[in-house]
Amino acid sequence: MSALFTPFTLKSLTLRNRIAIPPMCQYSAVDGFTNDWHQTHYASMARGGAGLVIVEATGVSPEGRITPDCTGLWNDAQVAGMSRIAAGIKAAGAVPGIQIGHAGRKASANNPWEGDDHIPEGAARGWQPIAPSAIAFGGGLPRVPRAMTLEDIARVQADFVAAARRAREAGFEWLELHFAHGYLGQSFFSAHSNQRTDAYGGSAGNRARFLLETVAAVREVWPEHLPLTARLGVIEYDGRDEETLAESIALVGQMRERGLDLLNVSLNFVIPDVAVPWGTPAFLAPIAQRVSREAGLPVASGWGIDDARIAERVVADGQMDLVMIGRAHLANPHYVYALAQALGKERPDWTLPAPYAHWLERYRGAAKAA
Repeated sequence: MSALFTPFTLKSLTLRNRIAIPPMCQYSAVDGFTNDWHQTHYASMARGGAGLVIVEATGVSPEGRITPDCTGLWNDAQVAGMSRIAAGIKAAGAVPGIQIGHAGRKASANNPWEGDDHIPEGAARGWQPIAPSAIAFGGGLPRVPRAMTLEDIARVQADFVAAARRAREAGFEWLELHFAHGYLGQSFFSAHSNQRTDAYGGSAGNRARFLLETVAAVREVWPEHLPLTARLGVIEYDGRDEETLAESIALVGQMRERGLDLLNVSLNFVIPDVAVPWGTPAFLAPIAQRVSREAGLPVASGWGIDDARIAERVVADGQMDLVMIGRAHLANPHYVYALAQALGKERPDWTLPAPYAHWLERYRGAAKAA
């Protein structure tokens, strides 16, 4: 039996397989509102056979968006569009998930195909980014953010809580907090971007405070029977890898104690020009396995796992509980079917919706008769 195609149960949910589609920003919203493109995109992803589909990074506030065209859940009017998306994912047999987050100092950026850089200060579509400290990311994101006050911190945490409530109201059953990729949560935890001298800066314990408080606050409003997860960068590839990984594992253990159910293991991306081993397939797999073993949580991860045999191996070897496969699904929404074929599944049709499988079978029958 293929490990990749075994069900996975977490809390009250059972995913039909170990394949998840991670958040992939579409940069197509208007004032945070979803539209027909999002509806079509997510329905096509879900009908392909993945067990879990996670909607893109969704801002908990207008200032928390990566770009002006990112989705949001900062007001009740945005729930209706998200409800249609969640229902479409579920109708296709996948569990509907959503990632909520705050972009921090990487906010107020142009779309990737428009430069992927900061919107110039004073431009109509831009706004003032905020962060733990007034330190710019650098590279194409040179704007110096405003250092957050304690009032700002409390407000943003309340925004996370409110967005989580709206996500549940919209019908999502899997919640992921975006604490990775140099966005606000990650930048609080990293010493590269957090030089505060109050209770939210300095020691690793203090730098973890924002993330731990946010997890605990969201857990209070997110239903206990549904998974609360997070995406966290656990390594920067900046020459301090062992120290960063040890601090991250300690943080994950504390998040577990506050109600986290699974970790999506990822990269920090807090500073530019780091030596990520992009050419190594599944390079985060052994790191994810260590996080799971030492922090006591199931894990998911991605990066270089598009190949069927690699995806099968990392699950079969216990390195990950779920594999996140994103870009391959953009090229082929039925990539799960392709994975089943590649792994020699005798009847991969079962990964397809019943109407599709019916017509494929009928075609086979006609071809044999001819």
